[in-house]
Amino acid sequence: MPLLQVENIHTYYGNIHALKGLSLHIEQGEIVTLIGGNGAGKTTTLRTISGLLKPREGSITYDGKDLLKYPAHEVVYKGISMVPEGRGIFARLTVTENLEMGSYSRNDKNEIQRNMDRAFTLFPRLKERRTQLAGTLSGGEQQMVAMGRALMASPRVLLLDEPSMGLAPVLVELIFDTIQQINKEGVTILLVEQNALMALSIANRGYVLQTGEIVLTDKAEKLKNDPTVQKAYLGIE
Repeated sequence: MPLLQVENIHTYYGNIHALKGLSLHIEQGEIVTLIGGNGAGKTTTLRTISGLLKPREGSITYDGKDLLKYPAHEVVYKGISMVPEGRGIFARLTVTENLEMGSYSRNDKNEIQRNMDRAFTLFPRLKERRTQLAGTLSGGEQQMVAMGRALMASPRVLLLDEPSMGLAPVLVELIFDTIQQINKEGVTILLVEQNALMALSIANRGYVLQTGEIVLTDKAEKLKNDPTVQKAYLGIE
């Protein structure tokens, strides 16, 4: 049984039918990427899984349990954390305070400290700036804060929404290296990313989303070599 199973999800924004029978699954330990153009429904998919949006139809099961009966904050308690598009950091709080905000679902002080140490190990730059207001950090450093904050909840599944957006190429490589490191530590990852080439380079499998529907799915390497994917998303004619 997959760790996370999404079946025939229909999600709406008012009367706008955003996800039209979307189904996907993620096995324990995988990196799965969701690629598609603007407005395809990638962020909506993550927001639906995380409980921020409730679908009108379909089912989501996590570790064999119905996820749809839980509100978003309890989804975090169950083991799913999201790093939102645009980072969503608390600009007037310090780096350390932002990380602490991510640990609200944990009660064990030793675990919280271990997670803090883990975040500082993954992102040494944050340790150097731990007392600095997060709003004064660079875009790349803010992305590190957002990822570190999500990891403070000890997730089994990490939902990443456009982690490379607006970052310089050298920082994009750093972020993707870190995603792989997080995965090696046992965290399953669902990655939404417009840099499809980078996403497919680190993923096990991928789904191609168009106007709220999955139109193609395969192993990441095969998608990288698919002529349609190359032309539409990889800039290869």
